[in-house]
Amino acid sequence: MGQINAPFGANTKKTIVGRGASSKGRTCGRGHNGQNSRSGGGVRLGFEGGQMPLYRRVARRGFSNYPFKVTYVAVSLSTLDAAYADGDTVTLESLKEKGIVKGKDVQVKVLNNGEITKKLALEGIRVSASAAAAVEAAGGSVK
Repeated sequence: MGQINAPFGANTKKTIVGRGASSKGRTCGRGHNGQNSRSGGGVRLGFEGGQMPLYRRVARRGFSNYPFKVTYVAVSLSTLDAAYADGDTVTLESLKEKGIVKGKDVQVKVLNNGEITKKLALEGIRVSASAAAAVEAAGGSVK
């Protein structure tokens, strides 16, 4: 009592192939003749039987700037208004501490969504022109 057992058929013995007729003998599950039935046989990765492989059929031209792409996380003014007290300084580090922005290599841009009533100082983050005007109208500053 109190013993947990695996259901029947869950634990099976490993099938050892190629050791006589009693244990998957003869072709050992490799089919009949051919390159894949031989020991050491098989084809390299991407080989398509002599047909021009996909990695050579697809054209690769030009330069892709994708690895260097910078994406920005949009933060609205209403989010800043709710998360910060009057007179606080908003930086990337403080946004991460408050859990508004997550990630290691993340960039932030403040957008003019919602209302701002508190006097905030935004430092070291990108701000849209309309958001900067709204922050300065509320008595804050943008550096």
